[in-house]
Amino acid sequence: MNLTPLVTTLSVPLQFVVGVVAAVIATRVMDVVMARLPEGETSPFVASGVLTDSRPSVAPARLASVVHYVAGLLTGPLFVWVLLASQGLLGGPSLVATLLAAGVLYLLMVGFFAVVVLPRSQIAGQRLGPVRRDWALSAAAYLLVLVPLVALGSTLV
Repeated sequence: MNLTPLVTTLSVPLQFVVGVVAAVIATRVMDVVMARLPEGETSPFVASGVLTDSRPSVAPARLASVVHYVAGLLTGPLFVWVLLASQGLLGGPSLVATLLAAGVLYLLMVGFFAVVVLPRSQIAGQRLGPVRRDWALSAAAYLLVLVPLVALGSTLV
């Protein structure tokens, strides 16, 4: 019995599973980084505040946590999708395709927060820059873990 078609057929779905597993690890590392930054833990409360139309200081902590972890988990499969698209555009798996996908995802992560979420928050104006900076650093830490794990995991499936 030849299992090659079955393995080939399952390769792409398994890459998304790798993306979820890598996202769990990357989100946990991101938590450590966020805890060490002055405004690092503010970002989930900004998102919670936007969703509830409240200031981040009084935004629901449980919602902040849920938003943070759901976004973290879903970003892993999003990276896999961007990576597959990048590989398709560039003719297959390569370091350039992986770096392009990581760059695109970083811009999406930081851009969405800085352009869509943060301006809708009720956070004090003088805190906007530091919150944006700490989010950019947290997103970079997340990707520094996620990208190699997905790249490694993708070679195994």
